[in-house]
Amino acid sequence: MSADRPRGTDPHTDPGPAIGATGTTGTTGTTGATEMTGKAGAAGTAGAATASVVPAPPAAATRAAPPDEPRPAGGVLGREFRALTFGIISVVSVVAFEASAVNTAMPVAARALDGFGLYAFGFSAYFTASLFAMALSGEWSDRHGPLAPLFGGIAAFGAGLLVAGGAQSMGMFVAGRGVQGIGGGLVVVALYVVVGRAYPERLRPSIMASFSAAWVVPVIVGPLVAGTVTEQLGWRWVFLAIPVLILLPLAVMLPALRKLPSAPGPRGGVRQVLGSRRCLLALAVAVGACLLQYAGQRTDRWALLPAAAGLALLVPGIVRLLPRGTFRAGRGLPSVVLMRGLAAGALVAAESFIPLMLVTQRGLSPTLAGLSLTGGGLTWALGSYVQSRPRMEPYRERLMGLGMVLLAAAIVTVPLVLLDGVPVAIVAVAWTVGGFGMGLKISSGGVLLLKLSRPEEAGTNSASLQMSDALGNVTFVGLSGALFVAFGGGSIATHAPTLTDAGTASHPAAFVAVFATMTFVALAGAMVTRRLR
Repeated sequence: MSADRPRGTDPHTDPGPAIGATGTTGTTGTTGATEMTGKAGAAGTAGAATASVVPAPPAAATRAAPPDEPRPAGGVLGREFRALTFGIISVVSVVAFEASAVNTAMPVAARALDGFGLYAFGFSAYFTASLFAMALSGEWSDRHGPLAPLFGGIAAFGAGLLVAGGAQSMGMFVAGRGVQGIGGGLVVVALYVVVGRAYPERLRPSIMASFSAAWVVPVIVGPLVAGTVTEQLGWRWVFLAIPVLILLPLAVMLPALRKLPSAPGPRGGVRQVLGSRRCLLALAVAVGACLLQYAGQRTDRWALLPAAAGLALLVPGIVRLLPRGTFRAGRGLPSVVLMRGLAAGALVAAESFIPLMLVTQRGLSPTLAGLSLTGGGLTWALGSYVQSRPRMEPYRERLMGLGMVLLAAAIVTVPLVLLDGVPVAIVAVAWTVGGFGMGLKISSGGVLLLKLSRPEEAGTNSASLQMSDALGNVTFVGLSGALFVAFGGGSIATHAPTLTDAGTASHPAAFVAVFATMTFVALAGAMVTRRLR
């Protein structure tokens, strides 16, 4: 899904450039380290996806340790940090596995619940809810420390999985995904705060690289496992089995988390946290996005009312949350933030419909359809590694433009599979190209953002980058859902006896509309490259 993690995964669990290479963040070159795919750990600036949407750590999380602080023996896997490191990696791995598994199970779930008209909401509900939860977790962590939001987020994530897995209607399934999004948003920011408070500055690049590494295995095996479970046991078990896996990392982490220093920020009750300016703005943006998505699914004139209300909430909130000049591609930092939203949104929106297209139009099993996305996760890591090489530094802006062009090429190639005689393997090939482009773009964008930020603004600007990621996901997944329904996609499989028979009842034009629009979005991002300097 984020856009800082390998896809198919969720952008929300990938740590982005928040703890980066400048004074207040104190980790050289993690800018891409947890970006949308979170994958290029070995590069030191590792990777970008899913999803996809990860906030910068609060100010408290970015306070650097004294420069002369000695390196603890054994590093992040030494006796002092081993339990906490394994716990963090385990939590990230579980969330990453769920993110990569959702794409595989979603077509079957939508068919079983007769909910293709709400298919896009199954993804956007997560992103929309996490948008608010990110701001909430930052305020909560600053005032009371990361323990409560971390465990509260994991509990919400698990509860959302249970609701989605037990859903008897598509509406209930979407609600469960929204609860998951609240949990994911709380967890990712709280983990940033944990890293900032528990690990000395010299160890932060290593622990951030472990975030990236934690995504690789789930992205590779997630679709295969989820597909097998879906076919043999049913799609519900893809959601119902995961909460049990969270218990062990929680038990491992708890003793180390209790030793963290108390929150240095101003304390306050729940009302003070929820009433903070950024929380209220993020809530307005999330509600506005929901209203716009709802309006986009309607075809009558009454849709204008929720659309107008959504815009009234969304636009002022976005303008205040993102750097001035973002939406007119102002030179420098605003364009970096804008490109992040365009890249993340185009990727996640297109990727959300690939498994559905392969299952309904070409008759692939959910397992094979999900596996078509795994190559992109691996090449994302490769792209992130390439951009991290010192010799590439003078060409950073060009690398970002190249990444957007490669993403556009991948998206426009995918719907060719709808033509008779075109092998389905073209989707996997195209997505490996797109993944490499995202590795170049997302990681380079994080590096450039920190380069353009003053030390005292690195945290705020990183938060803006992640907010743009989340907003891009919500906006373009919602737009894709509206286009899909408008071109007849909501009727897919309505009368087909099985999911793989649905192609006879579907409308290929609905998929073409989605991929053509997202190609345009990616090309628009490439044009913004000229405004980066």
